[in-house]
Amino acid sequence: MEEQPIPGTLLEAVRAFSHPDVAHDFMVQLRWPHGVACPRMGCGSASVTAMPKYKLWYCRDCKRRFTVKVGTVFEDSPIGFDKWLPAIWLLASNRNGISSCELARALNVTQKTAWFMLHRIRLAMQNGAFRQLVGTVEADESYIGGKAHNKPLYIRRKLRDGNPTADKTMVFGMVERGGEVRAITMPGSKPKLPTILPVLQKNVHHDATFYTDSAQLYTHINEYFLKHASVNHSALEYVRGSVHTNTIESFWAVLKRTIGGTYIAPRPWHLDRYLDEQIFRFNERKNDDGPRFVKAVKGADGKRLTYKTLTAKTRR
Repeated sequence: MEEQPIPGTLLEAVRAFSHPDVAHDFMVQLRWPHGVACPRMGCGSASVTAMPKYKLWYCRDCKRRFTVKVGTVFEDSPIGFDKWLPAIWLLASNRNGISSCELARALNVTQKTAWFMLHRIRLAMQNGAFRQLVGTVEADESYIGGKAHNKPLYIRRKLRDGNPTADKTMVFGMVERGGEVRAITMPGSKPKLPTILPVLQKNVHHDATFYTDSAQLYTHINEYFLKHASVNHSALEYVRGSVHTNTIESFWAVLKRTIGGTYIAPRPWHLDRYLDEQIFRFNERKNDDGPRFVKAVKGADGKRLTYKTLTAKTRR
């Protein structure tokens, strides 16, 4: 198998992955750079026999056949890598994402297939590694949901009653200046400090310099983060020296443009996956399209998402 170079531009990616065999070989190269090994859990044997005619391998230890898709988000998918790899490139490189309708037209698949593909790619983009944020860290909350005039009457009544976040999902975010961002959906429309504190303690080092706005949510945060300062947005104070939350606000701005302009109305039970997608692109912002694409492809290993799981009624 001839080694394939990593594309640097979309044009190179389209040319490289236009042939199914070439795209398949590229995936094998990325997944097993040191030689093919059995992906079955508990096996991992390198004693395999290639069956190139069928794009299969046979493990001489566990006595089972496997493909390069086994043990990845691509498992059981009839879609070839000549479509999977361009889809990953498009989602990883487009700052505001790509809708399932756009992807369906680009790949000549159905909208339902494209929607399922995008959710599997978002799972591949999910960051499995973990380290606490250090240095200067900003935190803020945002509310994701549709515009008031598009909501049902009973929701509009709640809005008139003084609850501007009715039927919206709260997302809590933390960002290390010059580093990574973390964001997670929170239960309830108005979570309190005891709810977000475990998230903060898990993700932010206690010695970090911690900046927030003056929301009531952070009233007693000084008891846990001694280097804490805030800006008062209600008094039109947005920057005071180095104290500001502009970095996390810029993340919210791109996230809301992506959801409002591209995805329109993601369901609340799927919102974490859309966050994973936006977090991935933000954290890989310093990389070029090629390395960012490769990292997304490698993230597919060891993960699985079935359509039944994705659409389970228990998520609603």
